[in-house]
Amino acid sequence: MKLGLLLLATLPIAAYAQDSIAVTSNDMYPNTFSSGSANVQPFNSKAKRFNDWSISVGGGAAFMVHSDLTSFYDKKVNWGYNSYVSLDKQITHVFGMSLIYQRGETTQKAQLEGAAGVAGGVAEANTKFNQIGLLGDVNFSNLLRRVDNHSPFRWALHGYAGFGFMNFDTSLHDNNEFRWSTSPARIPLFIKQKLEFNSLYFQFGTGVKYNVSKLIDIEARAMYIISGDDEFDGGGYAGPDDYNPASKVSKYNMISKKRSDNALTVNLGVSFKLGKHLSHLAWHDPLQEAYYRMNVLENKEADFVVCEKGDLDNDGVCDDWDRQLDTPAGARVDGAGVALDMDLDGVIDLYDKCVTVPGPVENNGCPTN
Repeated sequence: MKLGLLLLATLPIAAYAQDSIAVTSNDMYPNTFSSGSANVQPFNSKAKRFNDWSISVGGGAAFMVHSDLTSFYDKKVNWGYNSYVSLDKQITHVFGMSLIYQRGETTQKAQLEGAAGVAGGVAEANTKFNQIGLLGDVNFSNLLRRVDNHSPFRWALHGYAGFGFMNFDTSLHDNNEFRWSTSPARIPLFIKQKLEFNSLYFQFGTGVKYNVSKLIDIEARAMYIISGDDEFDGGGYAGPDDYNPASKVSKYNMISKKRSDNALTVNLGVSFKLGKHLSHLAWHDPLQEAYYRMNVLENKEADFVVCEKGDLDNDGVCDDWDRQLDTPAGARVDGAGVALDMDLDGVIDLYDKCVTVPGPVENNGCPTN
């Protein structure tokens, strides 16, 4: 009998508990509990809090620096140009990737040693290049920023590294072998490199970004381009004769021992941030946000408002939750502010002369006989 009563009493509790932890399995909120799931939000692209796409354009100067013919010759600068456009994806607050297209042109000079240099004079070369590649972007400011810095920041230091493929056209002319002449028949040296797998290049550099608004960033960027090609400066075909002292070919490729002609670009650019959110992921530091919110909570004063509406009948129960706002003065009340009537005869204890025995109101709450 007792076991039956116990099972009967616990059955509703078990049923309620089973319902409260029932696992919901639907398309919108998979594998969540039915209780406390009202604020669950699916983790997908619609739930993102930050923009993470942008388009960047920029341009500036380009120089052939570590090569046989260089843009810095005889204490003079031979200026070139460079421009770029990229589609940028911010993967985390520290790291991003860009698909980038670059176009540029450099002018460089050199002179051979000895009799060949006297005969040829100062040779001048020109290089026009097109590059397409992938560029990694590390936000050093977000990586190294102090988490206890509560002020918003607008400057950020970035580091870049990437690779890609390029094509280029070069020309070189001097006063001897590579000149326009009909007698003897001679022409400047022209080299054309097609865009293919063996035209691989690498680049790395650094830049400083400034957050103008939620839509625009501006940046100054310097990049070092490693061509991996001794023909990039226009000095000649990278064949055996170009490195053989006994051959009669002009030895422009032997001016520098390096077999890779490398360039430098210095650019100013603008990034247009895409998306509807107020902030971009590149300008967000989750650790800084967490510490900032903790600091706000620690320094927040807790103001508790008690009895906002007062206690009109002075029974000790605030009017906010008093169910009897006109309790007679001196009457004892319960937690809801209702005057006590111990014998439940309709006469409150304040006026009941027989508190423990029910009686009519006409007889002050006492029995008539």
